[in-house]
Amino acid sequence: MKLLKTFTAVLITVFFVACNFTEEIYFNENGSGKMSISFDGGEMLQMLPETDSTKLEKAIDSTLVFRDLLIEKKDSIAKLPLEEQEKLKRLEPFKLHMNVDPDKGIMNFDMFTEFKKVSEVNDAFNSFQSASSIGPIAGGNAMPGGAPEEATKVNYTFKKNKFKRETVILDQTLFERSIDSLAGAEMFLSSSTYTFKYHFPRRVKSTNIEEATFSMDGKTMVHEVNFLEMMKDPESIVIEVELEK
Repeated sequence: MKLLKTFTAVLITVFFVACNFTEEIYFNENGSGKMSISFDGGEMLQMLPETDSTKLEKAIDSTLVFRDLLIEKKDSIAKLPLEEQEKLKRLEPFKLHMNVDPDKGIMNFDMFTEFKKVSEVNDAFNSFQSASSIGPIAGGNAMPGGAPEEATKVNYTFKKNKFKRETVILDQTLFERSIDSLAGAEMFLSSSTYTFKYHFPRRVKSTNIEEATFSMDGKTMVHEVNFLEMMKDPESIVIEVELEK
């Protein structure tokens, strides 16, 4: 469980230092595909305190299958509060690839899942945060205050040549509380980014994102936003794409 403790420690640090995330989706013609949320923490690697839970005796390059973990740790999970159990259950479809090598300055995390319909996929970013719930069952600590409650939800739809991503605030009070918790980290988070990278089966005909960039074949769309601004006003991030027929 050493790498689980390391991952939990990284999650706690991620939200208090500059961080760069990429949300990436690959779509097949029939609407199925793969989604991932990745984090490149090479620059923040040196900021991690070298404690017993984070110090690595050797590099890590491993893939964690949450479905297998939930089965392996079912007895420990059953002792957690029901809310924590539900958050862990939402991780079941995901796998997590961890590549950490302090000597080479590498710290990459990629949490991914396959889907038949993108509308059925959990919000990858919320799931990434909820992964801090693995702390207690790994013999380590969870994020301060427990795994974050979900104040927002991301909805994805892809049908009839049209893709849409939008965020809704589920609980205004909880959302404002989460924003207040970021106050002490604004100096670091102001330089953080969140990149949307979407690969479609056909060329993009139009999008509401004027700043978006595209691959040479017009099938891949990339849009980068300021992480802090997105966290403060998530409902402002609405992405609509129409494909050529």
